[in-house]
Amino acid sequence: MVTVRSTLSRTVSWHRPLMLFAGLMVLSTVVSLVGLLVDDRVLVGDPIWLKPFKFSISLMIYAVTWAWLLSLQRKRRRWVWWASTAIAVLAAVEMVVIIGQVIRGEMSHFNVSSAFNAALFSIMGFSIVALWVLTLVQGIVLLRDRIADPPIALAIRAGVLLGLVGMALAFFMTGPTPEQLDALRAGEDVDVIGAHSVGVADGGHGMPITGWSTTGGDLRIPHFVGIHAMQALPLFGLGLTAMVRRFGSRGWLVRLTDEGARLRLVWVAASAYAGLLALVTWQALRGQPLLAPDAWTLLAVATLITGTAIGVGIAVSGTQSAVSGTADAVSRAQDAVSHTPDAVSRAQDIVSRAPDNVSHSHDTEAAR
Repeated sequence: MVTVRSTLSRTVSWHRPLMLFAGLMVLSTVVSLVGLLVDDRVLVGDPIWLKPFKFSISLMIYAVTWAWLLSLQRKRRRWVWWASTAIAVLAAVEMVVIIGQVIRGEMSHFNVSSAFNAALFSIMGFSIVALWVLTLVQGIVLLRDRIADPPIALAIRAGVLLGLVGMALAFFMTGPTPEQLDALRAGEDVDVIGAHSVGVADGGHGMPITGWSTTGGDLRIPHFVGIHAMQALPLFGLGLTAMVRRFGSRGWLVRLTDEGARLRLVWVAASAYAGLLALVTWQALRGQPLLAPDAWTLLAVATLITGTAIGVGIAVSGTQSAVSGTADAVSRAQDAVSHTPDAVSRAQDIVSRAPDNVSHSHDTEAAR
């Protein structure tokens, strides 16, 4: 119990405002789950409490991840602490608007049906932009900090960069759709500006839980994939290091004891993740459902898988060569050691014969 308490205390100390916000998001997740069970209202084709449920989980993960990243800094900077506190506040503002609009039975995103709703959406837009800028600035600081384990450092940096790209993809959703543009040009009033679906209207058939469109493209997919690079890639780097520490001497895992091999594998993972992000973005922008890929998408998937497999093979084979070279060197050293007794024995024979040779030399001189 003491260990759990000390672990929680240490975790909270990473960055208290962010961890406090994460705790509030846990509470918000529970409230949203209850809402899903007892509130049967539907908004834009989804249960009305589904959006705060998903946002609560996502922002909770983001807050914990960012607090952990801040704990890795070699030098604590006061302004970074305050910037992270601002991130927690901005994210909290966004959640207040989302939950408040759910209570009112109104859309939170893209809603310009009244001056009040438009103002709330503008506040959310400002919060998101400010949050992205603060994440970018702090991400640059993290990129410059030295982390003891190079593979983990690379995984964190790649995750932050791809996470920023994923966050930026949300801006594609805020522009008016072609239909909305036509209505605006015709001088008509519009209640919604922006959409997450491409090629179809928001609110159609969607996948369970995520709600991602099954009839058209959905920009929430690349947004989700990109944001969670912040967790996926660092976890991959940490996983490699943990496997080496625990099972490094077993079988093929011995190859991962080479730091260079782990570094190459992280490069492969980061490249594969970037390829996946590009692929789902391309698919969504073409108005194509995630689960209904065409031939070109399938070809891109096959290319990505093949390239990743080749990359892994090269990363591991490079390690195998290094291990083989090390084994050969060890074998030669062992041979040298095994021949050492013979060399010592011959040297001892030479030394033991030296007095006889000296005596024989003296006898020869006397005879002369």
